[in-house]
Formats: sequence, structure tokens, C-alpha cells
Amino acid sequence: MTKHLVARANFLILAVLLVILALVGAMTWERLNASRDARQWSQHSYDVLGTLKDLSIALRDAETGQRGYVLTGKDEYLSPYDAARDRIGVLQGEMQKLTADNPVQQRRLRDLAPVIQHKLEELAQTVQARRDSGLETALRIINADTGRAYMRDAEASLTAMLADEEKLLTERVAQNDARAGWVRWMVIGGSGLAILVLLAAARLLNQAWSRSYESEASQRDLALRLRTTLDSLSQGVGVFGQDQKLKSWNHCFQVLLDLPKAMVRPGTAYAAFVEHTAEPGRPALETEDQIRHGSQRAGEAVTYERQRADSHHLEIRRTPMPDGGFVLTLSDMTKRVQAEGVLREAQKMQAIGQLTGGIAHDFNNLLQVIVGNLEFVRAKAGDDPKLQQRIERAAWAAQRGATLTGQLLAFARKQPLAPAAIDLAATMPDLVPLLRRTLGEHIDVRYVETAGLWPAMADPAQLESAVLNLALNARDAMPGGGRLTIELGNKVLDEAYARDNTEVTAGDYAMVAVSDTGHGMTREVVARVFEPFFTTKPDGKGTGLGLAMVFGFVKQSAGHVKIYSEPGQGTTVKIYLPRAMEAVAVVATRTSAPIDLPRGSATVLVVEDEAAVREIACAILSDLGYRVLEAADGEEGLRMFGLHASQVDLLLTDVVLPGKVRGRDLSESIAAIRPEVKVIFMSGYTENSIVHHGRLDDGVHLIGKPFKREQLARKIADVLGPPTTAGIEAPNIVELRPRRDA
Repeated sequence: MTKHLVARANFLILAVLLVILALVGAMTWERLNASRDARQWSQHSYDVLGTLKDLSIALRDAETGQRGYVLTGKDEYLSPYDAARDRIGVLQGEMQKLTADNPVQQRRLRDLAPVIQHKLEELAQTVQARRDSGLETALRIINADTGRAYMRDAEASLTAMLADEEKLLTERVAQNDARAGWVRWMVIGGSGLAILVLLAAARLLNQAWSRSYESEASQRDLALRLRTTLDSLSQGVGVFGQDQKLKSWNHCFQVLLDLPKAMVRPGTAYAAFVEHTAEPGRPALETEDQIRHGSQRAGEAVTYERQRADSHHLEIRRTPMPDGGFVLTLSDMTKRVQAEGVLREAQKMQAIGQLTGGIAHDFNNLLQVIVGNLEFVRAKAGDDPKLQQRIERAAWAAQRGATLTGQLLAFARKQPLAPAAIDLAATMPDLVPLLRRTLGEHIDVRYVETAGLWPAMADPAQLESAVLNLALNARDAMPGGGRLTIELGNKVLDEAYARDNTEVTAGDYAMVAVSDTGHGMTREVVARVFEPFFTTKPDGKGTGLGLAMVFGFVKQSAGHVKIYSEPGQGTTVKIYLPRAMEAVAVVATRTSAPIDLPRGSATVLVVEDEAAVREIACAILSDLGYRVLEAADGEEGLRMFGLHASQVDLLLTDVVLPGKVRGRDLSESIAAIRPEVKVIFMSGYTENSIVHHGRLDDGVHLIGKPFKREQLARKIADVLGPPTTAGIEAPNIVELRPRRDA
């Protein structure tokens, strides 16, 4: 042991000496390089001084040539003048390069440049005056002393630059001498340091035994660091020996398997863990089939998944070791499973959206024809009550179809929204009387709000429809009566909540909660309650689209919806809408007083590819007094507008048109010709041309199909009248519920 320590000490001494020599050599080399650099900088200073002097001489040569030409009028004096003038530009550029490392000289060069330029301009002016007007004119310019002032300023600047450069040259020469001295003293110092190292060698030999102790301490520290690293892993790790007993583990191993602390200790048999985790609600480590499968594939890792009672998903991997033991690795895959669920939901939404978008346009066109013609028939049917009743039933059926289509679009997040900042404390209380009349006296409606409510960012009409749908579902869950509570509040969904609900963005939300004391739902029903067409009601009692519409509206509004329910304990649906940071929109109050339909005499260009829809729209407009032009597609619409461009006041066009010119393209083409022409889009299904991210583009007016005669009349009157806020005139798809003023 002693020989080994001595040999190690000798090796260390030799190594230290070599390092010192290397350092001394490296520093000496560096000093030599620094000295060479200093010489180069000195030469650089000489170059700057030479260039400055050449620049001064060139200025004087230019002035001398100019004076000779002015006095004699001979062109041969212009040759030195032109040569000097050309050299001045070259010398200025060379000075810019040479002094690129000197900001002071660069600043002086920038100050000198206009002075030289003015001097050269003065010289050129006198030469031109001598050539054009004679000697006396040139002498008057010279005698004005402007050129002399410029020359004096230029010489002063050049003198200052020369002085600074000479001073810098002196400093660099001094630095070069100092570096040479440094090299001498470094050689001496390095030699002295080597002697000191030799004297310390004996001391190193005496300390050799302590280094062995330090090495052992380092090993202990390394083991501690490895243990800390193992405990810091988010995965659970348990190491079992050849005897199937626990040898080592980390903290996550105990947490993920939900093991008692007394069980997790060295020597605990693996069978004890298997037996403990086989209890109900715990993630069983292995089944008999997996153990048999693992024995058939000896030497290969076995991976399987388990789910805890709290819905945490675990991935368990058993990896054999060469000595016969194995390593058990536990990974919490809850987030991955949640992400896969969100992906599946998104794929389902995309499929439903494609299906809904494909049928909504054509279906709403058919409904538009039915609704429009029924209104005409109603006006011509007279006072026959039976006939009026049948017309009302047909109109009810058409509106019911529009409601179903609207709910499908809402679930698929394809409806165009007009979100605005809503004061929930001002709008929700107005809904309570309507709910009491709608739900009946056997339902006790209560309203609770929190002081200082945040405004919510959402579509007011869609929010009201969502609350009404939730209230109607609550009524059906309480056939014998009960209590319905609407609660408003401010909620902050933090990062921890967002981690557990991957579709949620952490932030501030305004909450609207609808609670009932009904029969509640099982966990299986809650898991499917937002699916379209899923309902627990008897046949003919529900479409299964109410909650699906609520879900789609909230998600399209960048919000979050959560449902809590237990059998026999009632249900609570909480809607979280993003907090609005802008001014609260003023919501117009409803009125039940009958108002005559607005009429007009403007010229309206109607562009619609469905002949029946176009016919009924033109008939309604003509009946309201408007002059109507019609076209079947975008190309025909452009041609029709070209023939009557000065007469058209408003364009009423479908969004989806056949051919190359769509509704948005048509409106932009007309706006480029006559910007004052108003535009109203009509559609039963909006594509991305006017709706982006689920929201109607700014300044766009849209009326949804199927629309009524009254809706079309008011929409056109609003657009042609005083400027109003762009918005959506949605079809009357909630006609089944009582009006607030009923």
C-alpha cells in the first residue's frame, strides 16, 4: 500500500512539474505573440499617420491647382487639382478602414467629411466661375474667405487626429517594452514556482494516506447522489434479487403502487407485493397468465398496463437481470391516456363536423323554401282557423328541423358565433322569470351570484340557449318537482387543474352553474352525456342534442364544461367561459309590442344557386317593395351587377356558390367597384370564407337559413339604415320555448 502511495505521489509531482513548465511555456508564447501584435499595432499607427499626412497634402495640392487655374486660366493647372481631388476620396476611405477600431478617430472622420466636402465644392465653384465668368467672379468667391475657413477647420481636425495617433503610437511602444519585461519576469517566476513545487513534494507524500480516506468519502457521496437521482425520477423503480426479494427502490415505487410504508423495506418478498396489489381498487402487479407468459419468454422484458381506483393509468415493465433478479419499472401514463382521449374526441368532432356541414347547407335550403312559402300561404289563407292551424303546424315542423340542424352545428362547433363581453349579473336575472314560467310551479328556481363578477366572453344568444337547454333537462330529471339553482361566480382554473384536464387552458373564467335535485346519473351515463343523439329519455321524448349543443358551444367559445352527478343526488353542470378583458356589450331588451315590418324601395341583387330559395327570397323582397335583380351563381351575379352597377344598393348572396366565384369573392369584387354597396350573406352552413375560428369576421352581416320574412325585412332595413354593429341574425330555432314577455 505504501509503495503504491509513493509511486502515486511521484507521478503527481512529475505531472505538476510538467504542468508548470507547460504553463510557463504557454504564457511565454502568449507574451511573445502579444509583443508581435504590439509591433503590428505600432506599424498600424505609422500607416494612419502617413495617411493623415497624405490627406493634408492632397487638400493643399487641390487648393494649389485651383489657385493656379484661377490666376492663369490654363487647363494644365487642373491636372494636379483633379488628381488631388480624386486622392482625397481614396484617402478618406483608407482612413475609415485604418481607424475602424478607434471610435474617437471615426467620429472625427465623420465630422471632417462634410468640411472636406464643402472645401471641394468651394474649389469646384471657383474653377467653374473662372471658366464661365472670368477671373473677377472667381476672385470674389475666393475673397469671401469661405474656402479659407473650411481649409482651416480641416487642417485643425487633421492636426488633432495626428496628435492623437502620435500619442497612441507612444503608448503602444511603451506597452511593447512592458510586454518584453513581462516575458523576462515570467521565466524567472516560473522557475521559482517549479522549485516551490519540488519543496512541496515531501508534503504530498505525507498526505498520501489522507487521500485514500477522501476517496472512500467520495464513493459514499457518489452512492448518495445515485440514491437521490433514483428518488427524483417520476417513474417507480423496484429492484428484486435472485431470491425474489426487494433490494432497492425509490419513493415513486411506493407512491404509484399505493403501498404501506412498513411493507417497503429490504427483504420483502415480491409475492407480498403481488398479494397486496390484488386487492380491489389497486393495480395488480401481475396475473397468472402474465407470469406464465413471462416464464415462456425468459430474458425478455414484459410490459403491461393497470388502472388504479382513482383512474390513474400505470404502465408496468418487468426487466430480468443476468443474476436472476429483475427490475420493476412503473410509469404513470395518465396524461398520455388523457391526450389520446382528447385526440379521439377531436377526431370524432371532425367526422361529425364533416357530416353536419355536408347536410346542413342543402337541408336548410329545403327548410327555407318550406318556411318562406308557408308564410306566403299564411298571408293569403284568410281567416279560416283550421287552415291557419295546419299552416302553423307545418311551420312548427320546419322550425323544429332548423333547431335540430342548429344543434348539430353547435355540437360540431360549426356555428358562426358573435362573441361579446357579457355582464352575467345583468343578463342572468332576466332569465329567471322565463325559467319559472317554462319549468312550471313544481320547480323551485333559485338564483345565486357572487359580488364582483367578471364579464364573460361568449355569444349572448347561444349562452341563453345553453342555459335553457340545461334547465329543461333538469326539469325532466325532476318529474315530481324539485329545486333548480343557477349560480354565477369567478373561477381560476390553475395549472394543476389544467394538467388533470388536458383540454383546459389555465386562466380566469366566469362560471355559470346549473344544479338540480333530480334523480342524477351513473358514471357510465355521465361519460356519454355529451355525445350527440345519446339520451336516456323514452323514444319520442328527446333528440339527444341538447347537451351536445351546450358542449359544442362552450368548446367553440374556448371555455370548459364539467358535469357532476350521482344517482339520487342530483346533477350540476358548470360552464366556464373565458373572462372578458374588454368593455361589456349592451344587450338589447326584448319587446312584445307588434311593430310593422320595415319596407323599402332600394335595389337588391339576389345571388342564390338554389332556384326555389332564390324564388322565395325574391318574392319576399318584392312584396316588401324592393326592386329585385337575381342571379344563379357568382359569374352571373357579376354580369348582372355590371349591367346595373349604378342601381344596386345591396347584395344578398349565398356563401356557398357553384363555380369559381364564391359569395365572399363576389362581395369583394363588387366592393372594389362600388364600396358603398351593402352586403348580406345568407347560408345554412358557413364555410371559412366569412367565419374563422368559429367567429364571424368583423364587418360581415349574416342571416342564417331558414329565415322568416320578418327577419329578412329587419336585417335589410338595419344594413341599409344607420350603421349598426355587424352580427348574426340567426333563424328562429327556439320557438318552442315561451317568450320572456309571455
